[in-house]
This record gives sequence, C-alpha cells and structure tokens, in this order.
Amino acid sequence: MAGNDLTNIQVYRKKWNINIGVIIFGVIFIYLIVTVLLYLTDKKVSAYEVREGSILKDTAYTGFIIRQEEVVNADSDGYINYFAPEGTKVGAKTQIYTLSADKLDFNEPDGDEAASLTAEEQAALLVKTQTFSENFNESQYGDVYTFKNNISAVLESKSSQSRQSQLNSMLSEGKEGFQVYPASDDGIVIYSTDGYEGLNLKDVTKDMVETKDYERKSIKNNTKIKAGEPVYKLITDDAWTLAIVLDDDTAQELAETKQVKVRFTKDNEMASAGFAIYNTKDYNIGFLTFTSSMIRYAEERYLDIELILEDESGLKIPKSSVVAKKFYTVPEDYLTQGGNSKETGVLIDTGNDNAEFQKVDVYYRDNDTGMAYLNPDAFEEDTVLIKADSNDTYRLKDTKSLKGVYNINKGYAVFKQIKILCESDEYYIVESGNNFGLANYDHIALDGKAVRENNVVF
Repeated sequence: MAGNDLTNIQVYRKKWNINIGVIIFGVIFIYLIVTVLLYLTDKKVSAYEVREGSILKDTAYTGFIIRQEEVVNADSDGYINYFAPEGTKVGAKTQIYTLSADKLDFNEPDGDEAASLTAEEQAALLVKTQTFSENFNESQYGDVYTFKNNISAVLESKSSQSRQSQLNSMLSEGKEGFQVYPASDDGIVIYSTDGYEGLNLKDVTKDMVETKDYERKSIKNNTKIKAGEPVYKLITDDAWTLAIVLDDDTAQELAETKQVKVRFTKDNEMASAGFAIYNTKDYNIGFLTFTSSMIRYAEERYLDIELILEDESGLKIPKSSVVAKKFYTVPEDYLTQGGNSKETGVLIDTGNDNAEFQKVDVYYRDNDTGMAYLNPDAFEEDTVLIKADSNDTYRLKDTKSLKGVYNINKGYAVFKQIKILCESDEYYIVESGNNFGLANYDHIALDGKAVRENNVVF
C-alpha cells in the first residue's frame, strides 16, 4: 500500500553561532553600569579656589593714659573765660584765659550753629557728611563716633572763634577788672583735671586702669573760680604711655614682645608702640609707649584700643585642605639632567656598570640643609642613587613630612607644599610666590584627606 508508506523525518539541532557583537555590547553595557554606580557612590572631591586674603587677630582693651602734664592754678578769684580752644597746642606767651570780677555777656549766634559758618565751611561739612554716608559700613559702627567728633570739632571751633573775637574786643576797650593770663609753657591746653596729672608708671594700679572711682572735673566758661583752684593743664610732651590689664595667658604670649600694632577705636587710626609688661602676683599691666599723636587724644584719660596680635596677608586656604605627606630627602647634588633632556632626575644604581636615569618631580628644596624632597611612591624600597660624575652613592631611607594641599587644576591631584604664616579657627594664610607652592586662583581639594597623589578628580 503505497499510500500508507511513512517517511522517516529526522530533526537535527540547529548549530549555535556566537555573535561577537552581542558580547561586546554586553561587556560595554556592564562597564557603563558599573561606572555609573561607582560614580554615584564615590565620594565627590569638592574644589576650593585659592584667593589672596588676610587674617587679623586682635583683642579689645580700654587703656589708661599716662603723660607729662602740668596743672595751672588761678592767682585770684573771678569768672573765667578761655581764649584758646581746648585740645589745641599753645606757646608760652599765648593768651589762655581771663578772670573778671563779673560774668561777661557774649553775643551768641542766633539759631542753628551751622548758620554762622561761612559758605566754604558749610561746603566742607557737606562733603564730609556725604563721604560718611556713601562709605558707611554697619560692621564699622565706630565710624559714627568719628564722624560726630569731626562735626563737633568744626562747630566748637567756630564758637570759640566768636568768643575769642569778643574777648579781644573787650580787652581793646579796656574793660575794668579784666585780667588776661598767658600760658605758663608750651603744650596742649586742656580745661579739665582728674587727679592723675603727674602720675608715674610705677604708680599705676589695676583699679586705675579699670576706671574704678574715676571722676573728671571740667572747667566751663563764665564760671566762678577761687584762687588756688585749677584753671587748666598743659600736656608738655608728645611722648605718652597707655596702660592695659592683661590676663595671664596673653601676658605669657607677649612676654618677649617689644613692639606691637594698635588700632584706636575712636578714629580707626593705626600706630606702632613700644611694649613692656609689669607683673605682680595679682595682675599684669602692659605698657604701650607712643612718641607722637598725643594731640588727637589729649582730652581723653581712657582710650579704647584693639591690640593687633597678628596681621598677615597671603593666600587664604581652608584648614580642611591641608595634609601632611612624607618625602625622601635627597642631597641636591644627586639631582641631574638626563641625556639630551632638560628634565630633572636622578641616577639609579641597577647593579650594572650603567646607571639608569629616572625623571623625578622635586616637591621642595630646603636651602638651609641643601636637601630636595622626592616622592617615595616613585621609587622601589632601598633604592640607591649615584651622584653624577662620581662614585658616591646615597640610599633612599630618610624621610620628612611636608604640609601641603592637593592642587587639582589639571583634573588630577598634585601635592603642593605650603608655608603657613598665621591661622584662624577655619583658615590658614600661606606664603605666596613660592616656586613649589600655590598661586592666586589655583584650585585645590577642599578635603585634602579625600584624595591621593595623581588621583583623577574630574
């Protein structure tokens, strides 16, 4: 039965062909996944841009002024009026004050004091006011008092000129019972006393410096004076001393200091002062000696100052960037140049007749010791160097630490040595212009401990 014949069909397994494209794509895909995961989980390196800056460390004090002063007393009773404005310098024959049997009548300017000023004086005050307004900074609130004092000085000077003019008119008219007294010596005239005139440095106590029981007696125009009472005093020397109370830590810190910088809060002026400390078992007094500028503070017995302990400028970097790294120290005469190249390197003893030149990066040169600092990661342990044109050898073993930061300008970390000039709680000021250090606008790792030499950071 031909129609019932069965056909024996045999099925063969299809041969499996390796698709290299699929494999390559799979490897690349896995690599990308791993790279992305590593990037997402890896700790990022934050950059910090180095900029020029400064750190100022100062401490505020109230100082007690000691100076050469001479008190002048009245010869007789009478009503006193002054020719010279307070705080001005006068000569030995300058008319200082008058005494009269009766109160004197003065024609005071009507209305606002500024109305009696000339057009030029009013314009000058306007310029001062405008300058102050445009440059005012809330962090420098002491400038308000400086501005106030400047304006008051102009107005008081104008009032004194008017009074002096009227006194001169009375004198020329031959007013009865009107006596004029000249200055007893050259100096700065002050119309108040406080009992501390003629005080010596050795007599200064802590209570005096801390303004305890301080009282100043001012002498006003047209007031009754009795014979023998003080009428003015003269400051007869530009040299003066400011006494401040120091705590034990500050006294110890400044024990060897002979010169300090001072900022006066009253007018923001800066000055240098000679410095010495007088110690007792109960307290420490620092004496700041000045040789000029007394006239600016002639009316003061107490003066607020800032003692500037540090004032350094340079490159400002965060403390978190700074790390310590060890380096091999190698005598500089072991450094050489290889073949026709100008690259700096060393000759390594390979045990054969010919030494092998290896390029190196010099991280620091110590001019005092003549040693160069080389990265220990660039050498195998117990490497021996050969001095060029010599049989002398040097085994790499001595190491020293350098403080520095990791420069990341090129996308990878390069150690840069720093020289710290001063510090605050969060920042260092480091030296600029160093061939092995940093420059303005360099970028460094904000966290120095998060990177290593030659790490790729971008």
